[in-house]
Amino acid sequence: MPEKKTAPGCEFMFVHQEIVERVNAAIPAEETLFDLAELFKIFGDSTRIKILYVLFESEMCVCDIAQLLGMSQSAISHQLQVLKKSKLVKYRRKGKTVFYSLADDHVRTILGQGMEHLQTHRFRLRPLRRQNGGRHPEDRRRHGGQRELSHPKADGRGGG
Repeated sequence: MPEKKTAPGCEFMFVHQEIVERVNAAIPAEETLFDLAELFKIFGDSTRIKILYVLFESEMCVCDIAQLLGMSQSAISHQLQVLKKSKLVKYRRKGKTVFYSLADDHVRTILGQGMEHLQTHRFRLRPLRRQNGGRHPEDRRRHGGQRELSHPKADGRGGG
């Protein structure tokens, strides 16, 4: 059985009290940290990330986003509602058409920093294997219905 890898730790217990006190004073309130975690959960869905990157490039209507991503308008509208509720996207109405765009430069910065981090460290985070046959719930693409994607880890043939 392979040895589990863990982060290195201290070899003996010694608390650096001044550091602990300084950091403790700087930590935001629990409610703020909870809200931040909830915000980052929104970025944890690959469909929403695709929509955000589409809107990173251009303001678009639901029909255009659905066509571009090969998904149903209903699926796109549902994800846009989540993004709008989280104040990550905004919309404007022009006649009968509704155009969506990124809410502000903060969203653009978050996406840009995320991509820069991936490119700098040249790695790809892979979904964790789950008990359901080694498949992760995000290993499928929605095209109106759901279909499985070929994923090197999901089919058991991929490496480590």
